Amino acid sequence: MENYFRLVQFIADNAGISREEIERKIEAKQAKLSGLISKEGAAQVIAAELNINFDKQLLKIAHIVPGMRKINVIGKIIELVPVREYNKNGRSGRIGSFVLADDTSNIRTVLWDEHHIELIVAGEIREDSVVEITNASVRNGELHLGSFSEIKISDKKINDVVVEKPVVRKDIYHFMPNDTVSARAFIVQLFEPKFFEICSVCRKKVNELKECLEHGKVIPERRALIGLVIDDGSDSIRGTLFHETIENIMPYHELENAEIFSLKKKELLGKEVLITGTVKRNAFFDSNDFIVNDIKDIDVDELIEELEA
Repeated sequence: MENYFRLVQFIADNAGISREEIERKIEAKQAKLSGLISKEGAAQVIAAELNINFDKQLLKIAHIVPGMRKINVIGKIIELVPVREYNKNGRSGRIGSFVLADDTSNIRTVLWDEHHIELIVAGEIREDSVVEITNASVRNGELHLGSFSEIKISDKKINDVVVEKPVVRKDIYHFMPNDTVSARAFIVQLFEPKFFEICSVCRKKVNELKECLEHGKVIPERRALIGLVIDDGSDSIRGTLFHETIENIMPYHELENAEIFSLKKKELLGKEVLITGTVKRNAFFDSNDFIVNDIKDIDVDELIEELEA
């Protein structure tokens, strides 16, 4: 909701209208469209009706919402990913990416144009660089730059940036790829744990011969994951709990005891929890997956305070 409120404030400031009036217009637009559009989407429609053109504005990263095009933004690169090559469906090339941050949020940014990628290869764009981006678009929760986009080094100083992705409370129906979100939801399915082994050095999965591609023969560490399905009434989504998060629902050493796990499963099914994680797009199944970072019981006192607020 924080991103939504910032977007509303942005529209209000540029239109010279109060926040309350903008929110009434958004609610009316949602009602007119029978709730088939999100609040963020309705806000963009209202912005267009008020002649607020985002392609002429420098946006804060927290104001960026799905579906936006012609985005202009300034931020600092806090993580630079090495340029890699791809070959998919008969197309090949290079792809560059980094995490761009400002004082409101951060977003993964993807470069497809060879001229832009060459700036990274040549070292002109590096970690801690402040860059100005124009004419970008949002795709799967990421900022994408194509051949009509521009990126250049900015002389603006940005010191305070948001390094951790802010956690936003959302209904599952409104989950988008790369969102870091939390939701109150019920556990409706819980699957048997799956076990695998990882390299004790680089933490990557080893093969059947207990060999790591990078470190060769190693003494692996045993790990597990548990799949589940959560539902909050707006929609459901499949999630995955990995080693560290599993400890939030049961002791890790009890996982391999089928009888204990069966009892724990009965206890958890139908239970309402506060669950936090990151939404990832599963290209194979063409659906969203939820990588769970935290799962805990509902705190009734916190819930009452939240409702009162």
